[in-house]
Amino acid sequence: YPPPAKLALILISLYIAIFLVALDRTIIGPAIPEITNKFHSIDDIGWYGSAYMLTSCGFILIYGRVYTFFSTKKVFLTSIILFEIGSAICGAAPSSLVLIIGRAVAGFGSSGIFTGAILIILEIVPLHRRPMLQGLFGACFGVASVAGPLLGGAFTGSKATWRWCFYINLPLGAITIAVVLFFLHLKNEKERPKNWMETLKKMDPIGTLLFLPAITCLLLALEWGASESWHEPKIIALLTVFAALFVAFIGWQYVTRNTTATVPARIAFQRSVAFGGLSQFAVGATMLTVSLYIPLWFQAIKNVSAMQSGIRTIPLVLSVVVGSIMSGALVQKIGYYTPFMIIGAVLMATGAGLLTTWSIAVSSAMWISYQVILGLGVGFTMQHPNLAIQIVLPKPDIPTGTAILSLCQTLGGAVFTAVGQNTFIDKFSEGLRSIPGINVGSVTAAGATSLREHVPARLLDRVITAYSNSLTQGPFFACMIVACLTLPAALGMQWKSVKQQ
Repeated sequence: YPPPAKLALILISLYIAIFLVALDRTIIGPAIPEITNKFHSIDDIGWYGSAYMLTSCGFILIYGRVYTFFSTKKVFLTSIILFEIGSAICGAAPSSLVLIIGRAVAGFGSSGIFTGAILIILEIVPLHRRPMLQGLFGACFGVASVAGPLLGGAFTGSKATWRWCFYINLPLGAITIAVVLFFLHLKNEKERPKNWMETLKKMDPIGTLLFLPAITCLLLALEWGASESWHEPKIIALLTVFAALFVAFIGWQYVTRNTTATVPARIAFQRSVAFGGLSQFAVGATMLTVSLYIPLWFQAIKNVSAMQSGIRTIPLVLSVVVGSIMSGALVQKIGYYTPFMIIGAVLMATGAGLLTTWSIAVSSAMWISYQVILGLGVGFTMQHPNLAIQIVLPKPDIPTGTAILSLCQTLGGAVFTAVGQNTFIDKFSEGLRSIPGINVGSVTAAGATSLREHVPARLLDRVITAYSNSLTQGPFFACMIVACLTLPAALGMQWKSVKQQ
């Protein structure tokens, strides 16, 4: 294990990498209006997010396979470099198409960063000291998820312009590359394939050719379904193709379960991996949903700026950080992580449920305390599944197990972004139709900050009430339902102690 000073330097560089990956998922949101104005590309809006998500989700499992057989350090550096290249392309993009390509490249790189960071921790820190350090991973992820829209709005509204939403990754990513390159030294005990043909076989090419288009069809259906009717033929076709390819992928994984399967059954159906995946799906869905819609609620209902709405989410950010660090320290002290996952699940479900009670008249004490309860729940829950698989799986299977959990978390965010958008639009349109004299189309098309410009003063209170109800009964209600899944997930986890290993 490296000495304390070198260890601290390496860990900081890993935390920076995790922060950038989480930041990149949400920072682009406030910049999209300016980007579409620059490139006159309103038809490409959906692709700015989906291009990143497609490659990020699509290659996570493949990275898990690559990490199994090749140098963790080299694969991690490759991931960071790809992420940096993609960010540079986005920042310098002369057209909408180039920006979309850059987002896809950045997503490809990001899909290997989180798994690689966990695997590096595994090599440089003994198990009994990992809970606290992995808790800081959760803190970085939580801070970045909520800070993304705030920074995106700040860059877009300043002389720096939206391009710095991407350029910010370059100097910070360079720090990680330099530290990992010169200070990280790992033993390479992996059994590498003997030749290119064996390498190709071990990468499960057939499984990859089934999984990549399957996940692409699912994410495109979710992206288009969020803005169009789910009854559209193209969306039905995409979901049908996804189902067929995914069933074929599962069948192929069963056939190759003892040889080259990307997701061997012994890993996927291991109790803590399966329930940990469910927990990560719920955490990813909850965290991304609230990071998008809580600021929106403040902008529309409390009539504050994007910057002020970001400041009002500080209770959520701080409580995620405190919860992650506190639960990590307690697990390190006591040894068992399952009790804290159960506590976190109860807090998460309670906090998400309390969000559904928000109204125009909600007091500051209430919206602050409700965010704190939710944030503590997320912090107590989000990193322990990754710790669990380091205990229950043999070392060669940990890369695949980590990749499965990372995929579940990313998919949770992708699925419930679409669910939140659909439920919000449906509820808001329904509420507006009950108000005489309202042009439903123009009001729903208006942004949260320009809502008051499209509504007559005599109807404004009713429209604002409808907007608030649409958020609480739509995205926040969906968030509550998925947050409740963390409780059966926590109860299903095995009771293992980091001190017994």
